[in-house]
Amino acid sequence: MALERLVLMLAVAALPACHRAGADAPGELVLARVNGAEISARQAPTRQALEKVIDRELLVQKALAAGLDRDPAVRQSVETARRQLLAQAWLERGAAAARSSPEEIRAFYAENPALFADRRIYGLRELAVSGPAGLTDVLRAQAAEAKDLDDVAAWLRLRDAKFSAAALTQPAEQLPLSYLPQLARMKEGEIAVFATPLGASVIQLVHAEDAPLTEQQAAPLIEQFLAGRRRLELAAAEVKRLREAATIEYVGEFKRSN
Repeated sequence: MALERLVLMLAVAALPACHRAGADAPGELVLARVNGAEISARQAPTRQALEKVIDRELLVQKALAAGLDRDPAVRQSVETARRQLLAQAWLERGAAAARSSPEEIRAFYAENPALFADRRIYGLRELAVSGPAGLTDVLRAQAAEAKDLDDVAAWLRLRDAKFSAAALTQPAEQLPLSYLPQLARMKEGEIAVFATPLGASVIQLVHAEDAPLTEQQAAPLIEQFLAGRRRLELAAAEVKRLREAATIEYVGEFKRSN
């Protein structure tokens, strides 16, 4: 992870000055100088951020002094990171122009009562079980006979199944949306089994507390969610459009397989 952070630092440092946050532009407020290199208020809006930017600048300066920017492997990683930053910046520019309307926010609020009007905070016990796709049905049958989650855990241990146990207290929005309809119907002590990408999640409801959100309270959360979904949709549409307009030629082994 340290190398990845260093590569990203060098990638930002390698961007043209016009694309880089700093104190180069007229009127920029300088907050600090690190061996002569200026750090602006735009780079570090808070004192805590300023200290992190200073640490980053020191590391970048040492990396550049050691010639790491000329190392072939680092140069390739820097170029890859630079291109990822530019691609992300292009997508963010398109997404920033689109905002959710009050009607969209109101509709999303109405369509998801378990997240808002009927929102609850759940106390849960969970067994995260690894296994094949058919495991879910087997566990559902076992959970239907169990009086407590410990019974299911004992059954799994007898079969040397791989699982982990945890106690959770989470609001509805931090749980998978697919869990919420069933959780909302459950009584304390009841057990449910949900399919997961790695196997299954066996959940026992310990307690639930009503914690509704009004539409006004939920609006910022909804806007954030819709903005994230919109970015994904715009990214997919933009990549599709660019692919259709581009000339893409596969060569070598990939040419034979496509």
